Amino acid sequence: MCTQSYTLHTKINILFIINPISGGRGKLRIPDFIDKYLDKEKFSPNFVFSEYVGHAGELADEAATKNFDVIIAAGGDGTINEVASKVLKHNKVLGILPLGSGNGLARFLNISKNLRYALSIINNFKIDEIDTAEFNNKCFFNLAGMGFDAHLSSVFSKDKKRGLSGYVKLGFQEVFNYKPQTYQLNIDGIEYTKKAFAISIANSSQYGNDVYISPNASVKDGLLDVCIIKPFPIIKLPVLGYVMLRGMAESSDMIEIIKGKNIKIIREKAGAVHVDGEPLQMGTEITAVVNPLSLKVIVP
Repeated sequence: MCTQSYTLHTKINILFIINPISGGRGKLRIPDFIDKYLDKEKFSPNFVFSEYVGHAGELADEAATKNFDVIIAAGGDGTINEVASKVLKHNKVLGILPLGSGNGLARFLNISKNLRYALSIINNFKIDEIDTAEFNNKCFFNLAGMGFDAHLSSVFSKDKKRGLSGYVKLGFQEVFNYKPQTYQLNIDGIEYTKKAFAISIANSSQYGNDVYISPNASVKDGLLDVCIIKPFPIIKLPVLGYVMLRGMAESSDMIEIIKGKNIKIIREKAGAVHVDGEPLQMGTEITAVVNPLSLKVIVP
């Protein structure tokens, strides 16, 4: 284990970067809550709100060049991605306050959505190192992928209704019209041809909300899990949902999981991908690689 505990003799300047719309709820009172429960003997807190997509990353980049060694991402997986990418770049320490709809990485790390408990984790200031990954040179920390979930993320990003209920409703609308694609994969030198409803590259185990795409994936094993959701008749959609909610993907005939370190995927056409849930557009060729134990994170 790479876990470290620190004995502090001087206060640490800690910056909380808060996404005010993560999870579909306002966060303007969050600084007052943090100020109440954060250990002031250890930390000198500072707060800033992100204002647009990409802004959290800009704020983290600026903070890392100043005297902030600890930067907290207060938001969902997208906010964590922006902040963690800059924390990784500058070799700083990441903290997480899970304020998003899914909170996939936070759930994997056992960081409570209860903010008082999440702040107690920060107060204990135990640091571990976890794997990070790249998806066409774009950092990700939880999941990246293509296929239906990427298509849905792209459509969802244009919807004004945030939160889980809106995502699920939109998913039911889109799933009937989505057509699987054929993919050429090279995983650590082994070639595969797969027709898939979706392909997820998993660094940790779940999308969020305890929906597990790869229950045995770990941010500590130096591997990525290539999770291939096979084409299926729509009537079996509830079965797929049950499999993921029960963490049974490893034993399901609807999902194939192949572990690897260096992954190349060629798909039929350019289009949507997602990186930690955030939609992007990429071409037909995509590479994914893992960077073992490269990010310092505050953990329980």
